[in-house]
Amino acid sequence: MPDRKRTDDTNDAVSGSQGPSPDAGNEAARRRRRAQFLRELREAKELRDRVQPRRARAERMRQAVRMRTFRW
Repeated sequence: MPDRKRTDDTNDAVSGSQGPSPDAGNEAARRRRRAQFLRELREAKELRDRVQPRRARAERMRQAVRMRTFRW
């Protein structure tokens, strides 16, 4: 089985490669997916807050109470 020399596709990299970290590509891809998920989650929450302002206000009040209650 020949060694792969491609560096543009991190998912097909050989696990015994001589890079700084064999999981660096996987970690970068995971971070990109996580950042995308968090952006979409924030956007969905903002949309919900615009559509249901009373529920959003009640949730903000509950969050404020939780923050006051569990402050160190």
